[in-house]
Amino acid sequence: MARKGEGIYKRGNVWWLDCRINGTRHQLPLGKGINRKVALELAAIKRTAILRGEAGIAKKRKDMSFQKAAGEFLAWARANKRPKTTAGYESILRRLGEFFGDKMLSEIHPFLVEKYKQKRLADGAKVGVNRELSRLRTLFNLCIKWGKFEGVNPASRYQRAPESRGRLRFLTEEEEARLLQAAEEPLRSVIILAIHTGLRAQSEALTMTWDCVDFAQKNVTVMDHFAKNGETRTVPLNSTVLAALKALKGRGPGPEVFMVHKGSKRRGDKNWEPYKSFRTAFQSACQRANLSGVTPHVLRHTFASRLVMRGADLRTVQELGGWKSLNMVQRYAHLSQEHKRNAVELLVENSTTIFTNAGESTGTPETRNVKSVNSLGR
Repeated sequence: MARKGEGIYKRGNVWWLDCRINGTRHQLPLGKGINRKVALELAAIKRTAILRGEAGIAKKRKDMSFQKAAGEFLAWARANKRPKTTAGYESILRRLGEFFGDKMLSEIHPFLVEKYKQKRLADGAKVGVNRELSRLRTLFNLCIKWGKFEGVNPASRYQRAPESRGRLRFLTEEEEARLLQAAEEPLRSVIILAIHTGLRAQSEALTMTWDCVDFAQKNVTVMDHFAKNGETRTVPLNSTVLAALKALKGRGPGPEVFMVHKGSKRRGDKNWEPYKSFRTAFQSACQRANLSGVTPHVLRHTFASRLVMRGADLRTVQELGGWKSLNMVQRYAHLSQEHKRNAVELLVENSTTIFTNAGESTGTPETRNVKSVNSLGR
């Protein structure tokens, strides 16, 4: 019979080890048909193996469910990201959760990640799926960093789904004039500001306060907590924007630049509130102006496109618009060459010289003055 403190016992014909090491209880079979002395020797070997992590039993991996990991991820986002960014994460994690359900992180492997991508593409999410997989990769990276998951990130090397950006839509000057004519204040001034500064209409322009506007230095400061890239930037204001902003000064009592009057002006009500109906008003103005395919983001495209077509380099456009990287403004690069090509074609429209095939035998085209040709017909 085993003595107290030896950590072994016999059940039937089998000797067992029963010990606690580093707070964890271990119950392991030592052997069948052996005596107590041999069992003690085997128990000592087993204890040493456990301490060295060589016990012959799988060490329990650090793991957690996807749903719990998603909750930890959102808690991290609320503490480290802007509210709007966190709201986007919530939507993405909800969609990921519909697929991965109650699976443990260790059960999510690269093949399953690929299956998720295929399902989302079949659902028509051609652009959003890459963003969703990027968030999944971030979730696993954070869990590894926090010591909540051991192993290789299954979303670390997925193949991105092809994305089609489609046609780059921006306003012509004639379309801009129609839109401004169809818009009322303060929508009209928001449009002017977005086109002439590149500010994102809803997240940057509408949240602007008067203390961000410097009329003396002729610039506006976009604070980091409103900027999409999380960085504060200063944007110069041209004369068109300055005039529009000065006309709004004193329009409402609050700190916000764009405010609307609520109540009856006839009764002299002085109720003002920040402008919140921008999107609805913008869509209505586009309909009145007979403009199709125009969203608020088209105003930002218009800003960048016009700068490039008028000679601004891409680095300057990137800095003014607050794009995170130069790659994000490369889509506007072709407009510069296209605009130059159109400019050269103006020479043809006003040319007084034409080429004829009269010199084919010598390989040299014959040039004739247009005015001379016209005079021959008289």
